[in-house]
Amino acid sequence: MSAPFSVINAVAATGNKSRSHQVHLFQRGRQTKLTHAELDARAADLAARLHGAGLRRGDRIAVLARNGPQWVLLDLAAIKGGFVTAGFEFGRMKLTPAQLQDYGIRAIYAEPASEGAEVLDLRPLIAASLEAPLASLQPAPPAPDYQPSDTTTIKFTSGSTGQPKGLAATVGSTDSSIDGVQTILDHRDGDNLLVFLPLSLLQQRYWIYSALAHGHDVTVAPFEFALEAAQKTHPTVVMGVPGFYESLKRQVEHLGPEATEEARRAELRTLLGPRVRYMWTGSAPAHPDTLAFFDAAGFPLLEGYGMNETCIVTKNCPGAHRRGSVGRLLPGVKARIDADGMLVVSREQPVNTRYLFCAPGDSERIFAPNGDVRTGDLARFDEDGYLYILGRADDVVVLSNGKNVYSRPIVERVKQHAGVADCVLYGAGKPYIVALVSPNDDQDPPREAIAAHVKDINKQLSADERIAKVIVVPQRFSIENGLLTSQFKPKRNEIFRTYAREIDELYGVTA
Repeated sequence: MSAPFSVINAVAATGNKSRSHQVHLFQRGRQTKLTHAELDARAADLAARLHGAGLRRGDRIAVLARNGPQWVLLDLAAIKGGFVTAGFEFGRMKLTPAQLQDYGIRAIYAEPASEGAEVLDLRPLIAASLEAPLASLQPAPPAPDYQPSDTTTIKFTSGSTGQPKGLAATVGSTDSSIDGVQTILDHRDGDNLLVFLPLSLLQQRYWIYSALAHGHDVTVAPFEFALEAAQKTHPTVVMGVPGFYESLKRQVEHLGPEATEEARRAELRTLLGPRVRYMWTGSAPAHPDTLAFFDAAGFPLLEGYGMNETCIVTKNCPGAHRRGSVGRLLPGVKARIDADGMLVVSREQPVNTRYLFCAPGDSERIFAPNGDVRTGDLARFDEDGYLYILGRADDVVVLSNGKNVYSRPIVERVKQHAGVADCVLYGAGKPYIVALVSPNDDQDPPREAIAAHVKDINKQLSADERIAKVIVVPQRFSIENGLLTSQFKPKRNEIFRTYAREIDELYGVTA
């Protein structure tokens, strides 16, 4: 009996890559276009250069850079050479020499260069492999024979508090996740997948591996060049967080309320190209109005669910889609709802069963002794197996009177106002709820209109659920100011720390 097909081993093997399918790579507005065969050959050359520089199988390479050709090339070369990439959030971390030593880093690719790093700087080697004539490229060292329990990468999770936790992802989990998605979505010749979330998020790299293994195009760009990339390469599949689609929706709504569905559809074709057959979203709940907007415009927006610790758990897909749900379980994934209403996930091929780097007790809080992952998400399944995420367990705010207030539906109502980019509720141990609102326009936020909107919402809420007071913060939450994660989720504890004085004032607390 032959061994199961392994996407990672297919990527590691040099040769037999398509000469007709392409990888489109954007960086600072510049486009690089490579066939699969050319990208494969350049990755093989870089693997040889890394080996020649003294790196050996299992050595760790830190990557701290925006999406671009260098990130993609280095990641593929690391797979071919048996090296382990360690992806860090660009713009959120500056690796110190002490951290590099703690994480066991042997080499680094950072843009700009990481000051004081006493490890091998890979920028010259990567540039040489990108620029060398094809005829001069070196063959790769012998390809590793990856086993399911091996790891090729470490994901350092941004989280909402503390130092990043390092999670080593197994080859088996990567293979099974890509195969599970391929089974239900059948990415194929003619497809072009647009990837613009950070490549430090392992799942974004899956679609590059899938393109090489299953034969389709892929476009990779930094977030800020996503629309430029879409307009130049005409993707068939777009993957982004809800905030990206909400921004698109607002752009189209500038046509005015009198615009017809056909006019909105034409505007979306201008923004995303004419070939989109569906779009994915996840990492945070998409608003029902946003989902309905894109469905009506003929650009189906499908939700899915996953975590760094579980990888992809569920997906909606064309032909098996239930709005409001995050889809059905992928092959090889099992899940149950525990006695507290929390979703617990297990996989035939787990991502891992512990963190590689974390504070004491962190692994035990997430990973059960048998490897099950306690997701922290409250959830339910319907009779047809569609999963519905009801919110985070820590979305429940317990007031000083002992009443539990479930924050997510209240937050979603606040976010319906056009002037609101995001919102978090505060009130644990307090007599009432207050809201911190991130405005869409932090130069001239519509404070009075937001306050009136909240007042209308309060009329529909119970006494304990009502928002007593509102702070419209002076600077919208962002990744750059440390108030959003790399997946655009609010870092509530950091937000509460940042605006602690203003919160205290709302409760009548003085220094």
